[in-house]
Amino acid sequence: MKKINIPILLASILTGLAFIAHTIGGDIELTSIQPAITIDNWAEKQQIWTMARCGWHWISFDLLFATIALSLINFANYFENKKTILQLLSLYFFGYAMVWFMVIILSPSFPNNFINLGQWLLLLTIGILIKYGTKKQNA
Repeated sequence: MKKINIPILLASILTGLAFIAHTIGGDIELTSIQPAITIDNWAEKQQIWTMARCGWHWISFDLLFATIALSLINFANYFENKKTILQLLSLYFFGYAMVWFMVIILSPSFPNNFINLGQWLLLLTIGILIKYGTKKQNA
């Protein structure tokens, strides 16, 4: 029986939950700021909003693929070099966390901005779990 890598399992669960929240909850939030067709520059605003929505779901796709990759690493022998993929995913999530954190720092401040926009902490946690799970992974 294949031994389950708990940190990778937790990272996979977190990315899966983030995918669901991002895809469903995020799209609901995005829809709430969709420009009204009655405004003068509706087409321009709609184009910008649509690009933001496409970019949003680009991240949803990233989260889905990370969930699939982490699950395949933990429960199947689909990849030859699991450690390399885990190292890349760890860097990927650390990078996402750092970009998110830097954007918060560079943006105008508001009360509790680091907590209200705490996705950086989730991304950092996933990166740490994957990094720790990489050490436990059999090649």
